[in-house]
Amino acid sequence: MLEEEYNPPRELPAHLRRRPAPEPAFAYSIRDAVEADLPDIREIYNHYIANSTVTFDEDPQTLKELRAKFRHNAKLGYPWLVAVSPSGQILGYANVSPWKQKAAYRFTVENSIYLRAASTGKGLGTALMTELLNRSKQAGIKEVIAVIADKGAESSIAMHKAFGFKEIGHMGKVGFKFGRWLGTVLMQKSLK
Repeated sequence: MLEEEYNPPRELPAHLRRRPAPEPAFAYSIRDAVEADLPDIREIYNHYIANSTVTFDEDPQTLKELRAKFRHNAKLGYPWLVAVSPSGQILGYANVSPWKQKAAYRFTVENSIYLRAASTGKGLGTALMTELLNRSKQAGIKEVIAVIADKGAESSIAMHKAFGFKEIGHMGKVGFKFGRWLGTVLMQKSLK
């Protein structure tokens, strides 16, 4: 017979056991995106392309496409923000893009916010939206449109409502992804 069989190890009572170190607080800062951030931004977005219906894109975004969009938005003076962890990891991003290409739409934009999967549910989307709307107003933008998938994006719809976006329409069966039809919810906020 082995000693551990007749003499089991002692276990300290719960109040005497060493407590595990507390999990570090979720921390981040928000700053303007720079071109060096684009590979991380692309990685975040491509995750949603491959794994969700929150974007109707089906092909991974290339760095060339993203760079062109980033430079075009910068030329227009539109905000593009990133949330960065204390270690320098990009946790998420937010930006606005032209709603339509016609000149009369120049004061109206569409917003986008995407987070790394591990960064969701921690208030980061709310922080990015707050800063994005403030920066958009400073840039002279008057109207912000959100185009949100009608399935699988309930938290996005709720967040937009919390920021005062009003539902202005619903388009059914306008997208087909992962073998099923999808619609969009249109929401709008005036920046006064």
